[in-house]
Amino acid sequence: MKPKVGMRANGSRDLVPVSLLTGFLGSGKTTVLNNLVRRPELANTVVIINEFGEIGIDHDLVESSNEDMVLLQSGCLCCTIRGDLVDTLRGLMARRIGGKMAPFDRVVIETTGLADPAPILHTLMSDSALISAFRLDGVITTIDAATGDATLDRQIESLKQAAVADRLLLTKTDLVEPAAMQALIDRLRVINPGAPLAIAPHGRVPPGEIFDAGLYNPAIKSIDVQRWLKAEAYESPSEDVHDHHHGHHGHAHRHDVNRHDEHIKALCLAVDDPIPAIAFYAWLDALRALRGADLLRIKGILNIAELDGPLVIHGVQHVFHPPLLMKKWPSRDRRSRIVFITRDIDEGQLRDSLSVFTDDPGVTAAVS
Repeated sequence: MKPKVGMRANGSRDLVPVSLLTGFLGSGKTTVLNNLVRRPELANTVVIINEFGEIGIDHDLVESSNEDMVLLQSGCLCCTIRGDLVDTLRGLMARRIGGKMAPFDRVVIETTGLADPAPILHTLMSDSALISAFRLDGVITTIDAATGDATLDRQIESLKQAAVADRLLLTKTDLVEPAAMQALIDRLRVINPGAPLAIAPHGRVPPGEIFDAGLYNPAIKSIDVQRWLKAEAYESPSEDVHDHHHGHHGHAHRHDVNRHDEHIKALCLAVDDPIPAIAFYAWLDALRALRGADLLRIKGILNIAELDGPLVIHGVQHVFHPPLLMKKWPSRDRRSRIVFITRDIDEGQLRDSLSVFTDDPGVTAAVS
């Protein structure tokens, strides 16, 4: 039986992209957002925040307001989460369809500094009404260049925010020496090799560097799995990270940082031969049942034996987006590649457990 397909490659551009802006307390989210809403590229964008008073949108950007929404001069609409995020997003779409608000082409959700991104990602990936109208674009995590290293040492929430990011955004870079900033960049590359890192001097960053991080690539108006998956970042660790951390096959060991880092692992499993559907789903179900809370993020392109094209999966802990069945492979590489960000799960356990279900000696792992 073929799995249900939650999104068609030719229809994904019709779904409104949703980006999650997160980062620890004091990491500069407010400054970044204040600069972003001034950009013409973000006109017709809805900004959703947990509590309006926390975001501190500059007063000179406010054009008009009502009980729960503020219209910004740039054209962005800012609103608060009053209760459940599902209700907020459904309400926005109902207003849009009903002609009570102008059409919008992007949503940015800003979280509090202590927030775990996972519950919001669960909502966006599992609610049927939202899946039909919105698509997850990506997680943007702000990191304070001046205090980020110490925060990663002390606060596991900060480490998790960095680990699940699709884009890492380094702020307050003017406050640190180049060597200290490079050390932080090296550390972030080990924690999350697949996330491109952008610099935001004084909170300013071109929107194109942090948005459009999802499966759909607006530049080519199509699904771009390889850009989204970035499996090569895990299979071929960069030379500078390898040199600085004395890693073996990308597995880094830092002796000058808190041991929090050792709990987070980034890796890519590759399977040479097609995987029987029953074997893959049995393995995935077992992983979710036994270690779901520690599967921080999973992305993959799969060669399932019973399917004609590749299957794309995306999960956060125990929740998975409906899989996407593509018509053709994006390249000649027909291996299944699954990228994991995990907490306290050894890569050997993942590799060996999959081999048990597939009985396939061709399972390999590249670990970072």
